[in-house]
Amino acid sequence: MGAFALIGRFGGFGSRDAGNGVRGGDFQEAGDMAEAVFFWIFATILVGSAIAVIVARNPVHSVLFLILAFVCAAGLFMLMGAEFLAMILVVVYVGAVAVLFLFIVMLLDVDFARMKQGFVQYLPVGLLFSFVVGAELVWVVSGWAVSPKAAAAATPSGTISNTAALGLVLYTRYFYFFQAAGMILLTAMIGAIVITLQHKAGVKRQDIGAQVARTPETAVELRKVPSRVGI
Repeated sequence: MGAFALIGRFGGFGSRDAGNGVRGGDFQEAGDMAEAVFFWIFATILVGSAIAVIVARNPVHSVLFLILAFVCAAGLFMLMGAEFLAMILVVVYVGAVAVLFLFIVMLLDVDFARMKQGFVQYLPVGLLFSFVVGAELVWVVSGWAVSPKAAAAATPSGTISNTAALGLVLYTRYFYFFQAAGMILLTAMIGAIVITLQHKAGVKRQDIGAQVARTPETAVELRKVPSRVGI
C-alpha cells in the first residue's frame, strides 16, 4: 500500500494543482534526498572497500575490493554530473587495470610468506611514513571549507554535456599539457621495453633484413631423395 501511495502522490505531477498538496518542489526535494541517499551509500562502500584493500590477507580479495572501490567512485562521479569520468573509471581502471592486476596475482606464483619476512624490519619506517601522511590529511581536513557550489553539476543545466565541456577545455586551454603527458607516458613505455628486453643466447630471433635479402638459391634447397629413404 505504501508503494501505491507513493506512486499516487508523485505520478500525477502536472494534473494536480498546489491546492491538492502536490507541487513541483516536492519532486525537487525527493530528487535531492535520493541523491543524498545514494551519495552516502556510495561513499560508505567506497571507504570500506578502500580499507579492505589494505587489510585483506588474500591479494585476490584485495583486487576485488579495489574493483568495488572503482565502481563506487564512478557512482559518485555520476552524481556530480561527470558521466565521462565515471565511464572512463569503469572502462579503463576496472576493465583494464584492475583485471590486469587480478590476472597477475592469480597467474604468478608469488611467495607471500617470503615477502612478509621483512615486515618487522621495515615496520618503523612504515609507521613513520604513516604518521607523516596522517598529519598531512589532518592538516588538509582541518582547513576544509564547504563551497556553496559544491553540490552543483559539473556543467550548468541546458548547456553542453560534461564530455563536450571536458574536451573543449582539454584540447584548448590544456592542449600542450595534454600532449606533454602523452610524451611522458610514451617515454615511460619505451623505457620499460628497453629495460625488460634481454637477448638470450640460443634463442632464434627474427631478422627482417636477412629475410628480405634472401635469394632463391639461399632460400630453397633441392635434394634428390632415394626411394624409401628418409631425408
